[in-house]
Formats: sequence, C-alpha cells, structure tokens
Amino acid sequence: MTSSSHKPIHIIGGGLAGSEAAWQIASRDIPVILHEMRPKRATEAHKTEGLAELVCSNSFRSDDAENNAVGVLHAEMRLANSLIMKCADANQVPAGGALAVDRDGFSQAVTAELEAHPLITIEREEVAGLPPQEWDLSIVATGPLTAPDLANSIIEQTQSDALAFFDAIAPIIHTDSIDMDICWFQSRYDKIGPGGTGKDYINCPMNEDQYNAFIDGLIEGDSTEFKEWEGTPYFDGCLPIEVMAERGRETLRHGPMKPRGLTNAHDPEHKPYAVVQLRQDNALGTLYNMVGFQTKLKYGAQADIFRMIPGLQNAEFARLGGLHRNTYLDSPKLLDPTLQLHSRKGLRFAGQITGCEGYVESAAIGLLTGRFASADRLGQPTDLPPTTSAFGALLNHITGGHLSSDAEKGKRSFQPMNVNLGLFPPLAEEDILAKPEGARWKKKEKRAAKKQGLCARALKDCATWLENSC
Repeated sequence: MTSSSHKPIHIIGGGLAGSEAAWQIASRDIPVILHEMRPKRATEAHKTEGLAELVCSNSFRSDDAENNAVGVLHAEMRLANSLIMKCADANQVPAGGALAVDRDGFSQAVTAELEAHPLITIEREEVAGLPPQEWDLSIVATGPLTAPDLANSIIEQTQSDALAFFDAIAPIIHTDSIDMDICWFQSRYDKIGPGGTGKDYINCPMNEDQYNAFIDGLIEGDSTEFKEWEGTPYFDGCLPIEVMAERGRETLRHGPMKPRGLTNAHDPEHKPYAVVQLRQDNALGTLYNMVGFQTKLKYGAQADIFRMIPGLQNAEFARLGGLHRNTYLDSPKLLDPTLQLHSRKGLRFAGQITGCEGYVESAAIGLLTGRFASADRLGQPTDLPPTTSAFGALLNHITGGHLSSDAEKGKRSFQPMNVNLGLFPPLAEEDILAKPEGARWKKKEKRAAKKQGLCARALKDCATWLENSC
C-alpha cells in the first residue's frame, strides 16, 4: 500500500461485493485493507482462492438496458466505473442477450486489478468476529455463507434475531400481469386489519377440476435437492407447497388454498372450490406474493405449474420460490439508508448478507457501500441514489421499501430479491412512451411501453445523480 493521508477502510470478504467496494474506495484515493479468509480457510462452495469467484452460474443475466431491470443495473454500474462490470465485459462469452463470462478469467481479472492497485492491501486471513472498534470505518461483505463466529458476533451486536439461516421464499408476481377479469380483491371474511381495507388480497379461484389438475402438477413437478451442507430445514411452519400436496389431496384446500370467507366478485352465486391468495409485497403495490407458496420446485416447473392457476396464466414473476440456506440481515430493521448498522456507527454491510439476490445486485450494493464509506472518510455528505434508478430501487427495497404485512404479529417478512421493475416507482401516465395519435394500446403493448419508460427514466436519473455526487 502506498502512503496516504487517510486512514484505511477495512473490508471483510473478497467476493463480488467486497471487491467492488474496495475498488470504489481506492478510486477515491482512500487506502483499503481487504480481508479474505481463503485459502487459509475454505468454504463449502468456493473452489479457488480467487477474488470474486463465481460459485454458481457464470451468467450476469440480461444485458438489455431498454427493457430489463438487471440490464439497467449493468448500465448504471458501467456509468459508475464498476470493476466487476469492467472485468465481466472483458471476459464475456456468447450467451445471446445475456452477459455471461468465463468464470476463471473473470475472477483472475478482478484479482489482478485489486492486487495491482497501490492503495489496496489484500490480507489472507479470517476475521472471526465483527471488526474491532479501532477500524472506525469497515464493511462486512461475507455473503450467504458467513462463517459461524462472525454470524454469532452479528447477532450479539444487534441484540436481535438478526440473521435468517434457512430462507422460505414464496414466488412474487408483477401486479399488472394478473388477470383481474378472473381475480378479485377481498380479505377473508372482509376483515379489516391494521392499515387494511377489507380488500387486501388478490384472490384466484379454482373449481374442482382445476384444483385436482394443479395438485397433480405439484406432485409430479421436478424439485431440487438440498446440498449436503444445507441440512434439512423443513419444519411445519413453512413446508414446501409440493410437500403439503403429497400429504393428501385435500391438504392445500384446508390450508393456504382454503376458500372459506371469500366470495368471487365475478361469480358470487358459485363458491370456489379452492382459492390462491396473493398479498401485497411492496409499498408501491407493484408486486404481490403467493401466500403460503414456498417451494423447492425447479424454476421451470414453478412457472409452468403456477400459470395453471386461473388469473395467473400470463403471470410475470419478479422472483420464483425457494427454500434454502441464505444468511442475511433483517436489513430494514438493522441498517440505515447508507447500509450502516444502527447500533454501531461506521460499520456497514454489503452484498447478499444485506438481503439482495444475484451476482450483479451484490456487486451493486458493494459499489454503493464503498461510495458511502468513502464519503464518510472524506467528510462529505452522503448522496443517496434516486429511487427511480436501479441502484436506488434496490437500495430502497433493502433498507425500507419492503411492506411487512405481518409486522403486527411480530413475524419476519423481509426476504432477498433480485432487482426487478416492480421495485421502481410507477410512471405517471403521461410518462409512458407515446402511442401514435388515435391508436389504442393492447395490454401487452402498454406493459412493454411501461418497461421501456421505467428503464429510460432510471438511466437518465442515475446519470444525473452520478454527475452531482462524489
């Protein structure tokens, strides 16, 4: 490390988030000490000692910045001088409209850039607990497989059930893809709860034949297997939907799909045989989750089977379901808008441990955390990205945009999510891309125009933010 007038910022974890945070900090002439425990201590998932190793897929997903939220995030990161995107672009392999990389070449490129930077020191050691107080500014970017000692230290520091170790995830659907000519709004027995109206759920009705066909699909669906290190996380409070179906054909109809207390607004004379309920998932009302539908079905099977549900035949999924190990913070409760721990000034978190999903999302949160920590070190104000940008939409979800409908019951509701257009504030009608005068929108055309409008606004607002911030 070269000499500098600034005290270093410490980062624990050399994955995508930690690597990106280090780059952003060093790019502002602030020294960084990056602590990575590999190869001294291995993990169950990593195979090499390289920084930013890709342990699963080699895909960064869609690179379409005109129609897709993750493509917008790619573009915003490029605008923000992202090391991860620079190395991904340099090691790209053919993948149609997606950005996929040579995983070894990508990791080697990131490692080489960080090792060569004069303000970055890489220390190969395990940090067993939270950073010591003398590290006045530090970032924990240890990912979904955080070591037990560090996880326990986080729990002790926050004095709460701060971490989830097995994540029961229900699918989440874009509201505007739900067919409301079939579905209707109603709470069971029209009950008005805290902040409710009696019409808080979207209800999808099934007759007996549709229900039986759906149960057959669940039982026959292709499920994923747990990895050995994941253990057996099933417990009766969050059984996968297909496991419930296997316990008896009527189990779901007397559980999460019970029709009691509901009247089909489109056909009040005929009682549904079963009902799938969707609950609002974000404050904007652009996303709804499938109540009680945590699942281990493979993604392709999920989409096919869940589109058998009346009203969801054209469903667009912001996130599909799952049940797996995923160590993450209850970030809306524990972190401030700059990803700093409420209970300890100067300690920030980045990457998947904050409650984001995906390579690009993890790196993006690392990028933001690096900028926020740099502003602290330089004594500058922290300028948050606009919520209309992909950066801001993702940050807002992590630190407070999630709607917890179970808050009054003391239940944990915040769950990790990939970036998606459902996290962006809706466009005003006048901001949707114009249709030729006299022409009428078709539903699919208007939805496509909304997507394009959201993406264009995001890039414009992000560029303005980057021009005006440090």
